[in-house]
Amino acid sequence: MFRRNSAGATEGKAADSEAEQSQGAPAKNKPAAQTAKGRPTPKRSEAERNRYQSITGSTTSGRGASSGGASGRKLTPEEKAKARSDRDRRTTAMRRGEEWALGPRDRGPIRKLARDYVDAHRRPSEYYMYVLLLLLVALLSRNATLNTYVSPLVLVLIVVVVVDGYLIRRALLKLAAERYPGESTRGMTTYAVMRALQIRRFRMPAPRLKPGDEV
Repeated sequence: MFRRNSAGATEGKAADSEAEQSQGAPAKNKPAAQTAKGRPTPKRSEAERNRYQSITGSTTSGRGASSGGASGRKLTPEEKAKARSDRDRRTTAMRRGEEWALGPRDRGPIRKLARDYVDAHRRPSEYYMYVLLLLLVALLSRNATLNTYVSPLVLVLIVVVVVDGYLIRRALLKLAAERYPGESTRGMTTYAVMRALQIRRFRMPAPRLKPGDEV
């Protein structure tokens, strides 16, 4: 009788231990990430897509939103015509030299003085582009006789531009000191020389004065 009770108690403890092991086995077999978060770990592609959505707030591309402004609305024909008219009006005003239409590089009384001084004189630098074009044609022609004169002409052209730039600087500094004392002349010489190197009809703003006019 005592033997049967002890045997039953032993079997009961063994059954309880097996039940506990069977209940604890699924928890051990689950991945650590799943038991910690309560859900399976997402794939890398899903994680990248979720992170992109959290940053942008939308999975749609920005092409539609940028075509019509911030609201995604396309411009009407009347709005397009108005924008084109405004651009044409600004370009026309820029060619006339109106201050409101000029860029930061062209604004100010010193820059206007530099433009007028360069436009009111016929300078050797004005023919720089024409001579440079002739030198380029001579190089492309592969004529040995012409090529022998290219290098000396290039040196002469450089010397002429440097001397003319010095004369422009000296004259402009004198005019600026007389008419606009205290105004900064920084960048004035470079601005004037670059304008002098341009062909007259392509200068922007367009020349207000003709050669020989008084500045």
